[in-house]
Amino acid sequence: MPDVKHFDPDAVLDQVVRLFWERGAEVTGIAEVVQATGLSRSSLYATYGGKGQLQAAALARYLQRQSRPVFDELAADTRGLPAIAGFFERLVAARCTGEHARWGCLITNTHATGVQDPEVRRVLDAHHDALCAAMHTVLQAARAHDQLRPGVDVEAAAQTLALLAYGVNLRSRAGAEPTGLLAGVQAVLDGFTTAH
Repeated sequence: MPDVKHFDPDAVLDQVVRLFWERGAEVTGIAEVVQATGLSRSSLYATYGGKGQLQAAALARYLQRQSRPVFDELAADTRGLPAIAGFFERLVAARCTGEHARWGCLITNTHATGVQDPEVRRVLDAHHDALCAAMHTVLQAARAHDQLRPGVDVEAAAQTLALLAYGVNLRSRAGAEPTGLLAGVQAVLDGFTTAH
């Protein structure tokens, strides 16, 4: 007879996302996951596998729920550089105020830990590719609007903006003030801009 789960695996995964996001997966032991979720170790392992698999699943959930909707919204915004500025304004606001203030980004926080697990690495790479693709799309719109100075390499600029987003995430987690973060963002965007 198949084992019947008496819990919602998706709801538990959401709890794990929150725990890893706030505290960091690298410093959160399975005992703390057990305490936060109310599940036994055996139920956790049977459902999600080991700690690396659980972390990969939590990251994939974060990518699906937190990151992709933002990237999709960005890619759909045809205004060019104002769309990128708006993305960073919202990012700084989310990182410095509200429910998740000073938590940073679960994906960025994980990048900073020197990940070895291949499943975790795949999710990190998928996130990076999706972020760069969204930035690339908006930069192409900026080029069509004649907002980019001549010679800007759109592919390299998309990578730069992705790295900038990671920097905002890390610095906000460390307590950086929004004004300084936004000034840094503006300086980068000014470097892309066509002077009129």
